[in-house]
Amino acid sequence: MKHKSASNRIVSLMAFALLLTTMAPAAFAAKADDPSQTPTACYPTAVTRSDDGTEIRKMYDLGPTDDPAGIPRSDFDQDGYHYELTDLLKQELPEHESRQHTETVSIASKSKDMAAVLSLLPQEREFITEDGLSGVLSLRLDTVKVTVAGYGNSTKELTASRTYPGLNSQDTSPIPKGIEDNGHTLSLLEIDWQRNGEVGEDGSERYTAVASYTGSTTSSYIKGYTVTADYTGTVSRINLNKTRYVAIFEGKAIQNKEEESLAPSNVADDDTTPTVTFRPNTPLVAGISVLVGICLVALLIVKRRKR
Repeated sequence: MKHKSASNRIVSLMAFALLLTTMAPAAFAAKADDPSQTPTACYPTAVTRSDDGTEIRKMYDLGPTDDPAGIPRSDFDQDGYHYELTDLLKQELPEHESRQHTETVSIASKSKDMAAVLSLLPQEREFITEDGLSGVLSLRLDTVKVTVAGYGNSTKELTASRTYPGLNSQDTSPIPKGIEDNGHTLSLLEIDWQRNGEVGEDGSERYTAVASYTGSTTSSYIKGYTVTADYTGTVSRINLNKTRYVAIFEGKAIQNKEEESLAPSNVADDDTTPTVTFRPNTPLVAGISVLVGICLVALLIVKRRKR
């Protein structure tokens, strides 16, 4: 009777362990779906990109209440590159941060006259850097440069007239079909015949021809000027218990579809079975496993006592 009671206890323990095993996935799912357990997303205060596009750095300045788990770590595509997180650096920011900074400005000008150019450039300007430092910077006069922004073309119509008197008929053959006027070649446009009332020796009436000529000339002109100048000075900011995290992403150029089709594949054609990996991340599963093992050992002991 005692052995039967012990067996019943062991069976009950095993049933309880099985119930916990069944409830564990539901508990995990409930925890994953709980919004209170999801860290608040963090947004970068500054983003820098290398000249060749192979590295992007995102800087996050977090306060004491901010959770760095909210910093995005997922891969992303941008400007033809695929970026993956390679490092996440932590930097303690000083309470007061300052440094020397130079900012180059570029503005358009209609004139290259230095007086007109300087009127467009204030002696001091306030700037904010990409990483959030600010300050009032001063103009460096020795860095002011004026360059031509571009050229344009303009076309001008030219006209001229010539008078040819004493012609005995309205014959156009003696009238030039083209003339030179101030270095430009003009073509005959039209002729205006006028009777001057004179009669020649042969008794024919004389005419005066007024010939009109036309042409065009093209000239270039400067559209405008570009003025560049440097402003230098100190930029600073006050960091109130801030910690900086720098997420470093390395990028690789994305191949187009034609390149991918030509690239050799290391995967067999018939290898289409996906791999599924289960990773327990809670001590509850381990505890259940130990409990089931204890129940099995106790059951074996009871069976031996019965024998």
